[in-house]
Amino acid sequence: MSENNNNRRRMGGPGMRPVEKAKDFRGAMKKLLHYMKRYQVRFILMIIFAMAGTVFTIVGPKILGGATTELFNGLVAKINGTGAINFEKIVRILLNVMLLYAISSLLALVQGFIMTGISNDVTRSLRSDISKKITRLPMKYFESRTTGEILSRVTNDVDTLQMSLNQSVTQLVTSVTSMIGVLIMMLSINVWMTLVGVLVLPVSMIIVTNVMKHSQKYFAAQQKYLGSVNGQIEENFGGHLVVKAFNREEKVLEEFEADNEKLYESAWKSQFFSGMMMPIMGFVGNIGYVMVALLGGIFVIRGSIQVGDIQSFFQYIRSFTQPVQQIAQVTNLLQSSAAASERVFEFLEEEEEDQSVREPVSIENLAGNVEFSHVRFGYDPDKIVIHDFSAKVKDEQKIAIVGPTGAGKTTMVKLLMRFYDVNDGSIRVDGHDVRDFNRSELRELFGMVLQDTWLFSGTIMENIRYGRLDASDEEVIAAAKAAHIHNFIMQQPGGYQMVLDEETSNVSQGQKQLLTIARAILANNRILILDEATSSVDTRTEVRIQKAMDNLMAGRTSFVIAHRLSTIRDADLILVMKDGDIVEQGNHEDLLSKGGFYAELYNSQFESNSEAAAS
Repeated sequence: MSENNNNRRRMGGPGMRPVEKAKDFRGAMKKLLHYMKRYQVRFILMIIFAMAGTVFTIVGPKILGGATTELFNGLVAKINGTGAINFEKIVRILLNVMLLYAISSLLALVQGFIMTGISNDVTRSLRSDISKKITRLPMKYFESRTTGEILSRVTNDVDTLQMSLNQSVTQLVTSVTSMIGVLIMMLSINVWMTLVGVLVLPVSMIIVTNVMKHSQKYFAAQQKYLGSVNGQIEENFGGHLVVKAFNREEKVLEEFEADNEKLYESAWKSQFFSGMMMPIMGFVGNIGYVMVALLGGIFVIRGSIQVGDIQSFFQYIRSFTQPVQQIAQVTNLLQSSAAASERVFEFLEEEEEDQSVREPVSIENLAGNVEFSHVRFGYDPDKIVIHDFSAKVKDEQKIAIVGPTGAGKTTMVKLLMRFYDVNDGSIRVDGHDVRDFNRSELRELFGMVLQDTWLFSGTIMENIRYGRLDASDEEVIAAAKAAHIHNFIMQQPGGYQMVLDEETSNVSQGQKQLLTIARAILANNRILILDEATSSVDTRTEVRIQKAMDNLMAGRTSFVIAHRLSTIRDADLILVMKDGDIVEQGNHEDLLSKGGFYAELYNSQFESNSEAAAS
């Protein structure tokens, strides 16, 4: 099972989840804070509101203790016949406390509103920057990474960052303020009671550390087997047809049950240790409360403190342990933020390709003559795949590039469109080196029809118009007719307004290819590139596509990459590639008469087709 699948799944108990850590926590947080500098005014306001709201909350128990003291003293006085309970004063104290809590809630609401706005603005800006970055990255970046890896930067990492920012920053501010404020209030009541209450914390931390030390190995095992189980389910559902075809159901079930049992054992043990934490911490905390209660009682008898102070102190000691736990949770959230931001900023800092040149050549009035002159290229400079490629192509010629898999056919097209730059030599369009054009303008010269059809979720009209967004409906329909797809479209519900999506099952691969050809016809580019455009369709559909492509190529310079050599017999020039070099060039008849590598390729395909027909 792939390691990526295993790493993608995270699982654990409350407060015990394995947290992905950044390689450079400080560096990642520094970059994030620098990125958020544009929101510093709102950020400072959020901190002020968060601290003020926390302070108002902290003061509340102290004042509330005064009400308890007043009630206790009044009750004692009434029993002794020396006085009565001053309910008016108690009500006044309670109203003051309610006002404090109301103000605290209002301030918390405002700081939450501000922080939500900041986190949403940050993630919106990040997504926008990532989207712009994608358009500036070289093709080698995308070809060296999976689509899922790139998508995770835009979705998972940015979402993690948003959630972590929204929760961690305000919680960190309020927790630190609360812990310091509560400690000050506890010391103001009684130093000895404070020491007893605070001593509970290191005891709790020692216990938690030991529990975590034993539980982490089970959480790691749980994560590992969860990834394995999920991977098996994904593979078996995706390939259920193959599983059934080879009668492997029992074997697959045995493998799943084995991993599922291991997942059960590790999950049970990890959850058991996780569940132990709260009862143990609660027990230690209750011991602390008992000791504080004993001390408090002694001090009340001696007259050192008031009864209400004991009540306030109990509220404070509970409030003191809570922010400590929150800070531990925030630490995990900050680790997640740092890890996510690290990946996002790694992406944003990737090397970009030059999009423009100082004095670009204009593409206006170019005819479409192309010259390859001693082109040498390798995706890795140490591994050259194109050694010495030279060819001259006149405008409106149909050029076929043929050869075995790995010969460098598609590589030449990528170099022509400057998805990559040559290591040596040059590629010229009408005498101008392609490196003297702005990349975006250069690519306006080219129209492409690929083996893998690309249609987006939208109407047929919108998909064809993607070739030229300002085209009228009449021009779109004319392009569809030229591509021999108009009749099929008119038979569909809604015609040109039928929406194409994943559920559209009545559109075959050949029909999708014809739609992409209609798109290319509408775009009306000077130079066309057809890369294996008919390799995945049947012979009958291929004939229709070939007619559509003939209409597409009329009056344009065309480069056709094809495995089926029968489709390029009418090419003006056939370039035969082998191991990164042109070994032969000429038209179909000349190459066959030479009896060389092209003739060998052509005859092998003819024999294969004959044998297939005979069988």
